[in-house]
Amino acid sequence: MVPEETIRFSRRMEQLPPYLFGMVNKMRQQKRSRGDDVIDLGMGNPVDPAPEAVIHKLCDVAGDPKTHRYPAADGLRNLRREIARSYRKDYGVHLDSESEVICTIGSKEGISHLCLALVGPGDTVLVPAPAFPIHIYAAVIAGGSVIRTPLDGEESFLNRIVKMCENVLPRPRLLILNYPHNPTGALATIDLFQEIVALAQKYRLMVIHDFAYSRIAFDGYKPPSFLEAPGAEKVGVEFGSFSKTYNMAGWRLGYCAGNRRIIEGLAKIKGYYDYGIFSAIQVAGIVALRHCEAEVARQVEKYQQRRDILCEGLQRMGWMVSKPSAGMFVWVKLPPPFEQMGSMDFALQLLQKANVAVAPGIGFGEEGEGYLRMALVENEHRIRQALRQMKRTLPEIAETVTIATKGAAPPEPRMAKI
Repeated sequence: MVPEETIRFSRRMEQLPPYLFGMVNKMRQQKRSRGDDVIDLGMGNPVDPAPEAVIHKLCDVAGDPKTHRYPAADGLRNLRREIARSYRKDYGVHLDSESEVICTIGSKEGISHLCLALVGPGDTVLVPAPAFPIHIYAAVIAGGSVIRTPLDGEESFLNRIVKMCENVLPRPRLLILNYPHNPTGALATIDLFQEIVALAQKYRLMVIHDFAYSRIAFDGYKPPSFLEAPGAEKVGVEFGSFSKTYNMAGWRLGYCAGNRRIIEGLAKIKGYYDYGIFSAIQVAGIVALRHCEAEVARQVEKYQQRRDILCEGLQRMGWMVSKPSAGMFVWVKLPPPFEQMGSMDFALQLLQKANVAVAPGIGFGEEGEGYLRMALVENEHRIRQALRQMKRTLPEIAETVTIATKGAAPPEPRMAKI
């Protein structure tokens, strides 16, 4: 048996902090294994099924032995053509499906592999914060340095990008965007994307836009594509996913579209790392794009109804929360006295006492502390039940805060951040 002390991880592993969501997930699994009915609002993992036409096509095609062979690493030609067609129809963006579209094993894999192609030691990457963890750690794993840029309004965000580009040496190489934003629900405008393109051209900055929630929007809002901005294809790419739009999270199907040189780099990296996506899944993806508009609309209605139930229920409990206009999450600030606990302790207490799992804001970086992210994946009945369990349990959680702080010394004054 090999002694444990002889097993050493690489230096890049030292840069990866504990995955905080893992603590919540582990406790959730333990409770469920004991028979507890945990209502999971923590992970953006759809519980609704994929469209029937997609499932039937997968089963039909999977029976063909030819699909059991290695697929093309960059994706089936017909799927890439269908993705290009959808961009033309939905956004008026014309893409060359041969050189400006590539299929990925979900957007998370694609972003990670693309960072290996674009980023190396000494390179700096700008990431809005708080952030979905892979947006930061894909660059870190690739050897780059990350500057987290607070996401607090278009003008201040753009000013910070300018400041970083003019004062950081070597100059930042890559900007990773994500709209509709996970976790905060912040929205982009075409004007913002046009400003980003102008800055990218001025400072020779490459752009990755994670557009995972492109079709999940409410109240008449339609999220713009980064590639709609004039000149965007000269500076960056956009990732999309079938996971949320078509409830195909476990199928692992996504794509990257835009700048052909960046696509070429991703294709080269993927050529070494993987053999692409099972062909039957890709054919099913074609069916999703061609024939499942009505199913997408119905799913968005479900998310909107769940959003309304969750937000209105939290408001009745005295929580300050705004209804998001897009995405499948509610980003909510912890009210007093729970803000004293911190988001991680509160999430663990809520799971332990109320059997309700939520994502702690600290898991998205220090900028997310004091917030929770709640996913709209459970059905309306389950969300109402979660609200009842929270309401019943919150006084007990508040009591633990009172006991912990009773007799504590007054806090020292904080120095203002410069």
